[in-house]
Amino acid sequence: MRTPAIILALLVLPWLAALLLWPSDAARAELFGLAGLVLAFAFFSLGHFAMTGQMVEMLPRWVPLRRPIVLATGVMEAGIALALMLPASRVAAGWASIAVLIGFFPVNVYASLTRRGGGGHEWGPVYLLLRLPLQLLLVAWCILFAL
Repeated sequence: MRTPAIILALLVLPWLAALLLWPSDAARAELFGLAGLVLAFAFFSLGHFAMTGQMVEMLPRWVPLRRPIVLATGVMEAGIALALMLPASRVAAGWASIAVLIGFFPVNVYASLTRRGGGGHEWGPVYLLLRLPLQLLLVAWCILFAL
């Protein structure tokens, strides 16, 4: 179950580093918290291209065009990561990131219940004990650092 650990590290470590290196600089810590969110969405995006087959398997077989959907959502997550870096689009990207996290969560539930795909889903329902708190943390991170 490396994937949740990687996501957590990408999300939190930049912010913790800023707090340790510049403890009295709240603006810098906020910027590094945002950087963690950018890194997380870049990681999500890369997964769609590096592990396309596993991502396709996460979707029910009745879903048409599963591979194009996986690739398109990877592009979308890369776009969110880029938009989070631009002050003019940050709030819209923050809302988009929350929508994606909520909208994609049922796919994670399905993949866990059917043990399809990688990234921990093969562990079955027990994976959801890690994934749900992580998902809530990701949404909270969006609220704290992008909105």
